[in-house]
Amino acid sequence: MFSSGQLKFAVLFAITFFVILIFSYRKDIHLHKIHYKNAYFVAIAMAIIIALFTMITFSMH
Repeated sequence: MFSSGQLKFAVLFAITFFVILIFSYRKDIHLHKIHYKNAYFVAIAMAIIIALFTMITFSMH
């Protein structure tokens, strides 16, 4: 399906992407604490809405 070169590139890309993502988040963590207070409430609400939507959708079939 994929060549070994493509798989190596994908793994390297994913690792590099997540390292840069973590580094960027750590660099801006003090701004996140100011501007995104209580953001976990929004994340929890979204997860509940998605779960309810999924349960309703599957219960109709």
